[in-house]
Parts: sequence; C-alpha cells; structure tokens
Amino acid sequence: MSNHHPPKLPLRFFRWFCHPDYREDIEGDLVERFKGKAKERGAKRASWFFAVEVLKLFRPSLMKNFIGQTQLNNYGMFRNYFKIAWRNMIRQKMYSAIKVGGLSIGIAACLVIAVFIQYELSYDQQYPDKDRIYRVIAEYNVSFGSGHFFSSYFQHPFARTIQEEFPEIEKAGRVNQSSLFGAGGNQIRPAGAEQSTYEEHVAYFDQELLQILQPEMVEGSLKSALAEPNSIVLSRTKAKQFFPGGSAVGQTLIFNEQTDNPYIVGGVMEDFPENNSMEFDILISLTDKEFWKGERTSWLNTNYPTYIKVKPGADIKALESKLSLITEKFHAQALADGGYATKEEIINGLTYHLQPITDIHLNKGQLGEDGFFESGIGQVRLFGLIAIFILLLACVNFVNLSTAKSATRAKEIGLRKTLGSSKAHLVQQFLIESTLFSLLAFVVGMLLAWLSLPYLGELSGKNLTFPATAWWLFPALLLSAGFIGVLAGIYPSLYLSRFRPVAVLKGGVSKGAKNALLRNVLVVFQFTTAIAIITGTVVINSQMDYILTKPLGFDKEQVILLRGTNTLGDKTQALKNELLALSAVENVSVSDYLPVYGPDSKRNGDMVKVVGRGDDQGVSIQDWQVDEDYLGTMGMKLTRGRDFAEQKGNNQNKVIVNETLVRKLGLDDPIGQKINNGNEYEIIGVVEDFHFDTFAEEIQGVILHQGQDNYSVISVKANTDDVATLLASIETVWNKFAPGQPMRYDFMDARFDRMYEGVAQYGDILNCFSVLALVVACLGLFGLSAFMAEQRSKEISIRKVLGASVSRIFKMLTGNFLKLVLISFVLAVPIAWYFMQSWLDSFSYRIDMSWWYFGLAGVAVTVVALITVSSQALKVAHSNPVDSLRNE
Repeated sequence: MSNHHPPKLPLRFFRWFCHPDYREDIEGDLVERFKGKAKERGAKRASWFFAVEVLKLFRPSLMKNFIGQTQLNNYGMFRNYFKIAWRNMIRQKMYSAIKVGGLSIGIAACLVIAVFIQYELSYDQQYPDKDRIYRVIAEYNVSFGSGHFFSSYFQHPFARTIQEEFPEIEKAGRVNQSSLFGAGGNQIRPAGAEQSTYEEHVAYFDQELLQILQPEMVEGSLKSALAEPNSIVLSRTKAKQFFPGGSAVGQTLIFNEQTDNPYIVGGVMEDFPENNSMEFDILISLTDKEFWKGERTSWLNTNYPTYIKVKPGADIKALESKLSLITEKFHAQALADGGYATKEEIINGLTYHLQPITDIHLNKGQLGEDGFFESGIGQVRLFGLIAIFILLLACVNFVNLSTAKSATRAKEIGLRKTLGSSKAHLVQQFLIESTLFSLLAFVVGMLLAWLSLPYLGELSGKNLTFPATAWWLFPALLLSAGFIGVLAGIYPSLYLSRFRPVAVLKGGVSKGAKNALLRNVLVVFQFTTAIAIITGTVVINSQMDYILTKPLGFDKEQVILLRGTNTLGDKTQALKNELLALSAVENVSVSDYLPVYGPDSKRNGDMVKVVGRGDDQGVSIQDWQVDEDYLGTMGMKLTRGRDFAEQKGNNQNKVIVNETLVRKLGLDDPIGQKINNGNEYEIIGVVEDFHFDTFAEEIQGVILHQGQDNYSVISVKANTDDVATLLASIETVWNKFAPGQPMRYDFMDARFDRMYEGVAQYGDILNCFSVLALVVACLGLFGLSAFMAEQRSKEISIRKVLGASVSRIFKMLTGNFLKLVLISFVLAVPIAWYFMQSWLDSFSYRIDMSWWYFGLAGVAVTVVALITVSSQALKVAHSNPVDSLRNE
C-alpha cells in the first residue's frame, strides 16, 4: 500500500467546486489512480497528473450551485460570451496585440524575477535541523579600531567555551576559510601521483560543525570523519577526481608538495548544492590544529566564523543576552590587557546576535567583511518591486485601452441593455474578455520567460531553470491568469456596464469617451515609473564607471599574477631573478598581499599604536609582508621617506605606511617614528593611499614590511604590448622550475573587474528591466495615440479643409502626451533621487548626484514617447480629408 498522499492544493480545490452528490465517488477514483501512478512513476509525476485530472473535472456539470442552478447550468450563455470575446479580439487586431503583448511582457518579467527570488530564498534550506542552526555575530560599539562594526569572526577557544558554559547549545563548531592560514587555493595531488591540480574551495572545519550541518555521507562516518588531526573530507566530485573507480577513505593527499605533512581522507560527502553558503569541496580537520603557538588559549585573535546548534525549544533572545558572560569572563580582560580599551568599555560595547543559517545569504551586507556586492535581501526586494511595477504598467495599458475603446462598444452595450441584459451579465461578459486576454498573455509570457531565463541566469551568475515539470505550475498560472484578468478587467467592466441606453443611442457616450482624466493619470503613472527606473540605471552605470576609472593608488594594468608558486620552496627567488632577466619584464615582486581580491590574496587584521604614547587605544590596520620590489611592481607612489629597494639589506624592523594610518595616528612627521603591533617597527616611508577593498569600504591603515614566507603569487610587471609572446617566455622559465606543474596565471586588471562583477551584473539586469518598463509604457502610448487619432480623424479632416497645416495638426495631437511626460518627469525626480541617494550612501567612495542623470532619463523617455506618438500623428496629419468625410 502506497504511503503517498495527493497534493493538498488540487485536492482542496476539487472539494471546493465539486457538487456533494458526486464528490465522494469521484474523489475515491482520483486517489486510487494517484496511488497507482505514484507506485509506477513516482510521487512527483503522480502529483502533476493528479492536478491535471482535477482541472479536467472543473466544468459546470460537476459544480456546486453557487449562484443559482439556472445560471450555473446556462453553459450556452458562457460559450456565447467567449465567442463574442474572441470575435472582438480578432476584429481589433492592433489593440489586441498591444494588450496581449504588454501583459505578456509584464508576466514574463514577473515569472523570471519570481524564479530568481525563489532561487535566492532557497539558500541553505537543505540542512536537516536548519531551524536550530545559527551563526554567531559580534557587534562592537567601542572606541578602538573602527568604532561600531559587526563581525562573524571569533577566537580559537570561543566555540568550545560557549558549548561548555551554556546548556542550551547542543554543539558549536568553527570554520576557517582564510588563505592566510592555507585555506582557499591549494595545489593538491594523491600520494604517488606526479601532477598536482589547483583547488580553490578548501576550508578548515571542526568535526562538531560537520555534525551540525549533517551533509549526506557517501563514505565514512559523519561522527568521526574529521575527528583525527590531518584528516579531510572530500565532496563526491573531488573524490571521483582524485581516486576514480575506488574508495577514497584512507587514501593520502599531498598539499602544496609538503610531503612531510600528508592528509588522510576520513570521509566523502555529497556535494554541497549550488544554492549554499558553504561553497567548499575539501574540508580539513581543525582537530588539534594550532596555527601559531598559544593560539588555542588566545582571546585576542579572531579567525573563526562560529556556528551553533541549539537544543529544541531554546530561547534564542535569552541566549543572545547570556553570551555577554563570555565577554565578562574572557574576552574583555584579554583586550584590556592588550591596552585597547578598559574592561568596562569592552563589556558595555560588545553584544552578540544569533543569525539563522537560512538568513546568511540574503543578509551578508550587514557584515563588512562578507562583502557588499553579494546577493542581499535589498536586491531581492528591489527586483520584486520592479516586477510588480512592470506588471502594473501592463495592467494600466489594458485599463487605458479598454476605457478608451468604450465608444466603439457603446452601441453594443446600449442595444443589449435594451434587449434585457442586466448589469451583472455585462460585467461577466467583459470579465470573460479580460480573462481571455490574460490567458493568452500568460501563454506568451511563459514562452518569453522560458526563452529569457538562461540570459538572466548568465547575467546574474546563477543556475536558473524554469520549473516546467513542477506539478503546481499549471494550476498556479491558471489561477494567476484568472486573477490578473479580473484585476485588469474589473474597472473597464464596471465602467462599460454603467452606460445608460438612452445616452448611448443619442451619442452621448462617444463624447464622454474623450474625457481622458483617468487615462492621463494612468499614463503619468506609467512614465513616472519608467523615468525613475531609467534614472536609477543611469546612476548605477555612472557609479560603475567611476569605480573602474578612478585612480586606485596603484597600477593594475599589465601586471601578470603567477599563481601556485608556494610549491617551489626555496626556488622562488631564483625564478624571480630569471623573470627579471626577460627584456619585456619591468619588475617582479613576490607577495600574497595584493591590492585586489582573489583566492590567493591574503588579508589580515591587527592593531597598532605609537611607541611612547601610552594613552593611545590603537588603530586597526592591515599588516602586509612584501618584498623590496613591491611598490615598484604595483606602481605605488611614495609621498615621504624611502622605498625598501633603495637600501636592500637594511630594512629589518622597518615599515612603510599609508597616508590614512599617518592621519589616524596623528603623526605630523612620521619618518623615524616607531609603532608597535606586537612587534616594534620604524617608519621609513609613506605611500599614497591605495584601494585594496571595494569602494563600499573606507581605506584602512596599512603597514608594509619585508618578510620571508612561502608565497603563492609572483607579480610580473610587463613593459610590452606583445603579452602573448611574454607569456610564452614566462612559461619557458616556469617549466625549468616546476616541470610537473602547469603554469597558472591571471591578470590584475581582470581580477579587479571581478571584484565588481556583482555590481556590473546588478546594473545589466536593471538595464534590461528599464528597457522593458519603457517598452511596456510606449506600447500603451502607441495604442492610445492610435485610438485618439482615429477618434479625431473627422475633426482633423475638417481642420485640414479649413486650412490647418500639417505641423499644427501634429502639434495638436502630440502636445497633450508631451505634457503628460513632463508631469511624469517632475514626479519621478524626487522618487529616483531618494532611492539612488540611499544606494550611493552604501559606498564610501561614490559619485555625486547630478541634474544630468535625471535630464538624460527625461530626454530619453521624451524622445521615445515622441517617436511613438509621431507615427500615428503624422499618419493622420497627412491623410486625405475625403477618406474621413465621404460618409458625412
């Protein structure tokens, strides 16, 4: 016996419409057939067939007597309504095409955006206990560092301590995905293989976090896969890649040619889905892992995003408050001992929040380190709002054209009322016509959505698929088509059904049809929306242009980044020297600290104080290790002091700082001053500020000092336009030092562009929607102008006979529409200004709002509207008066 049950929505719909006399027998047959299908073809397909069968039964002969048996069974009347609706649609081809076309564009936009929003909302939904999993967030409101800020990073002992201190917490686990500690990109090969492959999605993971998330295990045990030091868990895809055709558990992998530190596979898990915040393929155990001596007990260094799983029924608000006890017992004293602030200031200024794991993806923007350009709830809301407005524009077109064409239906309505038709019958007639238009528009809209969804997926970087096989799609679209049809047709149907037969047959309605107050209001709404969206698009594109062309403080052009050099060991310096010998190479630097993001670009955080000023609370900084050729390779400019390259071998405990740090430390003459961040340094130079974060973030203080490390990136500054030849020369040199490892490279300017790929995609999508909004608005304007020209054709013919010029007639026909566009512009400017000013406030470095952004949008809409109206105005103005007056 199958345990599958029919889908609830279709079953409820059937029980609602089916007559009680037939319901029990028919429902039994439906359920029996569903279970048979479920057994043969699966529950998903059976649900789809069940929904289709229910829709087939939706006919008058089985319906309840909702509005009187006589009316319900009058099938011929409804069939007649459909015939009339179809004939009117065929007879008025242009208006029908505009109505269906506008609605279908609006529906397609809604469907496409709905798929996008559904995809965004589906993130992190696959975890079995997702309702009990939270990420811990710290909110700092203290005077040291950056003042008020949020952070999801915690100390090594934080997870263990909160699990021990608070019984509400079932488990707590950490992740470390920083390339600073060896996560991110790594060269990996199975033991015994010669060829390494580069893998980017590597992270350190606690065994406890693995048990919190509970990924499905293909091999190994969820309870012990990461329990041992140096154990790793692979995704199914990576396990097949490294160990095809055999078991991966127990096998050995070598990272970055460190043969003395092998990793043992403890388990294989199913791949994390694409719509998941944990984008990792390889998990390295954090068991007994200590990145430096003393880290396990330190309450100063924050390197670990921490997740918890609470026990069922836990009071989350109460737990958030109780977490402050950790600050009082451990964290505050450590910071106070470091001289950053008093213990009381830290206790009062540090609070904790628990963020549901399902909220992380859409709320990344609230945490500075998570990146401004990730998908966010604001973006989802904006796209949803745009979809609704485009659909409203399409409905406005429908209402406008329906009321405008009322004069052509006036005599029909008058005669039908004279012959006994009631107002209810007429409302039904016009609502059926509206619903027929809506159904056709939904069919066309679905086709447009299906065709355009891959394009939106490419623009947004998401794998968006149309849910064509979902059982709920057809019923949902049918109900939506009916709802939109009623919504768009309710006003025209009530308006037309109110006509009085006497007034109609005397011609009074024909004059009334020219009273265009409602139509003008709706046109203004359309163009206000279009101008606001286009203005927003212009502002976003201008901000992007500003980002891509603003001086950055470094030269990103013609810098080649050789990746994976950390596997070369002590041969790195020899490789650098041979690269410098190439005639097309201007400079070479070895360092992972780059002013652009990437999988192997390191970032860190630290605090620095001026030596001898005991009252200072410190300034937050980036502490970068570089070599003596770093500034020359990156094209950075010294404003004071000297470069490392000027006195090679004389740079121990010497640093170069940026202008922001000089300003924040309050140093009038920084050269020779000493600063301390745990190590004492002397300032020998000041470099001009350079952007190393997105433009959403203010430039932080930076110190650059020489240091030895096994870096994974060599930056090569080229001085030739023949980059292809240079790359071939570099590859020849590379093969001398790493013959078993393919050369991997990137360009710094390309990596910079990828930093802003999210905003570029955001702008491209808005460009598409702004064009759609303008097209829908102009479709309605074209229909209205054609109708008004048709209505006034006899008037215009008489004016021409009396001597009116073509230009005067053209001005008469277009003047009113241009006034409406001007009114729309006046209304759109403050709306667009408010929203775009709020968006620009998210950037620390941004353009200023200028009048020409609004002017450009206004002129563009005016020109398009004028072209739209002109086609009909010129046609009528050049027509022969005889054609209109011959029947008078």
